[in-house]
Amino acid sequence: MLIKIAKPGDLRESDVTPESVYLSRRRFMGGLAGLGLSAGAGLALSGRALAAASDYQDVPAGNPPGWLEPKLANAEWESVVPADRQLDKLTPFDDATHYNNFYEFGTGKGDPARNADALKTQPWSVVIDGEVNNGGRFDLEDLAKPSRLQERIYRLRCVEAWSMVIPWLGIPLGDVIKRAEPTSKAKYVKFETLVAPEQMPGQDSSFALIDWPYTEGLRMDEAMHPLAILGLGMYGRELPNQNGAPFRLVVPWKYGFKSIKSIVRISLVEEQPVNSWQAIAPDEYGFYANVNPEVDHPRWSQATERRLPNSLFNPNIIDTRMFNGYAEEVASLYQGMDLRKHF
Repeated sequence: MLIKIAKPGDLRESDVTPESVYLSRRRFMGGLAGLGLSAGAGLALSGRALAAASDYQDVPAGNPPGWLEPKLANAEWESVVPADRQLDKLTPFDDATHYNNFYEFGTGKGDPARNADALKTQPWSVVIDGEVNNGGRFDLEDLAKPSRLQERIYRLRCVEAWSMVIPWLGIPLGDVIKRAEPTSKAKYVKFETLVAPEQMPGQDSSFALIDWPYTEGLRMDEAMHPLAILGLGMYGRELPNQNGAPFRLVVPWKYGFKSIKSIVRISLVEEQPVNSWQAIAPDEYGFYANVNPEVDHPRWSQATERRLPNSLFNPNIIDTRMFNGYAEEVASLYQGMDLRKHF
């Protein structure tokens, strides 16, 4: 079991948080009604659970737009958490924000943090089109308004065999798709990243491999799965630019390159889209990109991963889990498929 589900009966006197810890950091365990992830399930929300985003120690204060502030304050904290909190400890904020792949800002891991300040994230609008009855251009505020923010502590596994554990704040992708009213022809969901070379120097580089915009896609049932979210924040605050501000996709059972950043278009389509890395190297990057320790990348093994933070003397190598450890929740989506062929 990968997701820890808090139930009222789980709370014991010995579980009560010491006052010193209570005053320094939120320790509320939110409820999760199965995989429906309905708000208000489990333990009643306490005042501490509804505290402001500044509850995270050692995380720099953010600067969220006005519409996001009340959503952060009213978030459902820790609605999904790892079952093994010792193994899956949170990656320090500094590591999560200074070791990134975001080629729009450069190919080095530190390039996004150095170059992303120029990205203008307010205002932000998103086009929803294709096989829908309720499409159009929507302000991000209106897109997110109907859904309550949920904190989801997910593993992030890069195809390059390193990993993190990140507390995202987001809304179910399925909620947004339902409101778009897909037609019967909608079989896939295609996503596109912003194209703005004046803000994103990687897009203006003559050495860029990607034919911009960066694109990604999911099968419709994957997109509707309760674990798939649109991330609007992390570590109790809005997303930093280098992590995909103002909002990104998060699909924790897939390699990280599937979780496209800085989204400006969501298209529901009938044909399977060709994604950016799939177009560049189809023998290395498939459409599904499910984390699979039994299917190696052509140039390296996927059987283990390097969990950040690590060092020369503490490499922190751990075994990779099928579907990144979310097999119990998502394996049924791929029943009968040859996962070596559909990698």
